[in-house]
Amino acid sequence: MRMQAAIGAMALAALAGCSDEPRVGAPVTGGRVAVATLRTPSGQDVGRATVREVAGGLRVTIDARFLAPGTHGAHLHTVGRCEGPDFASAGPHWNPTAKKHGAMNPQGPHEGDLPNLVIGADGRGTLGINIAGANFDALIDADGAAMVVHAGPDDMMTDPSGNSGGRIACGVLVAG
Repeated sequence: MRMQAAIGAMALAALAGCSDEPRVGAPVTGGRVAVATLRTPSGQDVGRATVREVAGGLRVTIDARFLAPGTHGAHLHTVGRCEGPDFASAGPHWNPTAKKHGAMNPQGPHEGDLPNLVIGADGRGTLGINIAGANFDALIDADGAAMVVHAGPDDMMTDPSGNSGGRIACGVLVAG
C-alpha cells in the first residue's frame, strides 16, 4: 500500500511539472541565430560565440581555443564593432534593463553578464548559458552586438565590468 501511494505521489509530481509552455532554453522552430568569430587584437582566430533564440530567451555559447589558461570574464557588448587594440569600439555591456553588473550584485545582473569562461591548460574552454527574458531583436539591433572575452576573471559584482581587466578577444555577432 505504501509503495502504491509513493508511486502515485511521484506520478502526480511529474504531471504537475508538465505544461504546454516550453521551458526556458528549449529549441524553437525558426529560432534565429547570430554567430561571431572571436579574434585577438592581432587578428588570431581564438574561437566562436553563438547566440540562439530559444523559448523564453536566448542561449549563448562560447567555444574558445588558444587563450591563456585561467578564468576570463565574458560579456555581450552593445555595439557590433571589434577594432583593436583594445576593442573599446564594442561599447559597454548589453544592459537593456539598466541593472548593475554581476550576479552577486543586489542590483544586478544585466543581460550582458555571463558566467566566467574557464580556459584549461590546453588553451580551450566552453561556456553555455540561457538568458531568460532576453530578446534577440534588442541585442542584434541597428548597430549590432559583440562578444568580448576579458583578460581576468569577473568578480560578478563590481560595476561596470566585474574588474575583469582588458579586452583580449572580440567577435561581431552576425545574424544568419
